[in-house]
Amino acid sequence: MQHTLQAPKKWRVKPEKLVRVLGVLFFVYLFFGFMLIPCLNTLTQIFTTKDAAGNTDPWAVIRFFFAGSMGKYVLNSLKLALCLVVTVNVVGVSSVLLTEYFDIKGAKILRMGYMTTLIYSGVALVTGYLFLYDKDGMITTLLVNAFPGMNPNWFSGFNAVLFTMTFACTSNHMLFLRNAIRGIDYNTVEAARNLGAKPFKVLWKVVFPTLIPTMFSLTIMTFITGLCAMSAPTLLGFDSINPEIVRLAGSSIADEAFPQARAALLSIILASFTIILLTALSAYERKGHYLSVSKTKAKLVKQKITNPVANVFAHIYAYVLFIIYMTPVVMIVVFSFQTYGAIRMKKLDVSNWTLLNFFGQADYEYLTSRGTTKTRVGSISGLFNNDATLGGIKLSFLLSILAAALACIIVVVACNYIFKHKKTGVALEYSLLFPWLLPTILICYSYRTFFNSDDIFYVFNNNLYFMNNVKFLIILAYTVVRLPFSLRMIKASFYAIDEELEDAAKNLGASPLRTFTKVKLPIILPSVLAVFALNFNYLFTEYDMSATFASSYGTSYAMVIQSMCQDEGLYGYNINASGRRCASTVFIMIVSGLILYLVYGIGARDLAERIDARNRWKKRGKRISALFRPSKAVAEEEEKLT
Repeated sequence: MQHTLQAPKKWRVKPEKLVRVLGVLFFVYLFFGFMLIPCLNTLTQIFTTKDAAGNTDPWAVIRFFFAGSMGKYVLNSLKLALCLVVTVNVVGVSSVLLTEYFDIKGAKILRMGYMTTLIYSGVALVTGYLFLYDKDGMITTLLVNAFPGMNPNWFSGFNAVLFTMTFACTSNHMLFLRNAIRGIDYNTVEAARNLGAKPFKVLWKVVFPTLIPTMFSLTIMTFITGLCAMSAPTLLGFDSINPEIVRLAGSSIADEAFPQARAALLSIILASFTIILLTALSAYERKGHYLSVSKTKAKLVKQKITNPVANVFAHIYAYVLFIIYMTPVVMIVVFSFQTYGAIRMKKLDVSNWTLLNFFGQADYEYLTSRGTTKTRVGSISGLFNNDATLGGIKLSFLLSILAAALACIIVVVACNYIFKHKKTGVALEYSLLFPWLLPTILICYSYRTFFNSDDIFYVFNNNLYFMNNVKFLIILAYTVVRLPFSLRMIKASFYAIDEELEDAAKNLGASPLRTFTKVKLPIILPSVLAVFALNFNYLFTEYDMSATFASSYGTSYAMVIQSMCQDEGLYGYNINASGRRCASTVFIMIVSGLILYLVYGIGARDLAERIDARNRWKKRGKRISALFRPSKAVAEEEEKLT
């Protein structure tokens, strides 16, 4: 019998499998290296504290917490969060009901006023309120003149933070609760009215039960926002957890006892609250909530308030809210075109308008103590002619674009893997959602302390907090923090991809990469671009993270705005800081408003709406061009003459 020897098969690895393995290894490197290990390092700092003799004392920080003043920051944050849950829900729910459920005159104008917090927030929003209510603010000055015994420093501390954040945090209600109310089936409301129920009873018994899931989510989000507040407590002088963590992060043992361990403990306490609340929210959502509606759903019709007294009070309340929302916006915009003297004195001069707060530069002349005149060349500078503000804009713009794009790219690749590999995709999905379990300040503080070393082997022993390296560290933090949000939004768009399209491309011989770029990506691209825009909008004016990485090499735009007026006018320098701050707020509102319009305006239109809009613009263009063209008769007469 003759045996034929077959040549051994060569071991070959398919390129797709190799790319998949390398991708998984790279993600494991990112997850453990930039999410898990830095946060675990923060936890170990609490229990590795050393006493004066150099011995490790794992309970030193715990004893200090109960004996010292650290507990005050936790209690203050809890107090703020609990109060915000009440005030934000009252203002937020009432503002949505007044514009979407009840028939209130001027509802469209009111809605625009209530939604102004969507285009400016954080440091910019607090700046607007300080412009009105600070010790030399416009409204405070009027009140002090009317009531001489009034304390001009009334707008500070807890009450000021609660007031500011109450109106700043209702933006979520205007986005999510508004959609929930507009989705109510009017047939259920009409049926209750036909049975004799009064309008407010219908609201309480029929409408509110359908809003419970949304209200629960908004309450959790509001509580976490109050717990992790940073901008308002910092600028308004209220002792809460996040500002204290940032302060301790920049301190040293020479200044006070084990500041890093105390900051770590406060971060872990904050993380514990966040994890408990998010766990409660997830458990509540898993129960499921169902609403019985009629077979033919009817659009909600606004309800008239039949009681004349209640109707008058509702209108008064609606317009009082409108004034509170709009006054800072209007005053900031108006005064951004005033001279530096009018801004500092908070007195409007309608005869003197200027663009100097935005563009240009001017010299400043002042009288010295010796009676001589001195000139500071270029001391009055506009937003786009000042090195500090222009540098902050450029840096924040660059870092925000890179981080927003990086978060979208990571999530798009991850979602493609999740939908292809169900079992291992679950682990990948939960890994990307991991940053949602931790407060932003914990992630940033962990980065600052862990990567401020030359001994981290997996970043090639580079100190990422040193000099210009801090910019790379900020991009990492920005990206990690935006991963959960990007995942929730982009993953939803993947459900719109028809599997038959992918099968057809595969049958035609297209590779997985070509199928993704030519078939899948065009379908999800509008959603990806929308997420990119929202990520950029959030990061461009972000203050909390950049304050944690405080460095002369990484001063963001929000940090420049926050510190802009600290030395205003000192020795004749930095004269126009208040004007530039007003101009900066207007600039942020323009950028944010434009992005929101692109996402929720143009981006939210379907194909038919876009075609219709394009046709309308064509008709308008023809009408305008016709105005500048001679009539047919005149044109013929001119042709004969020529």
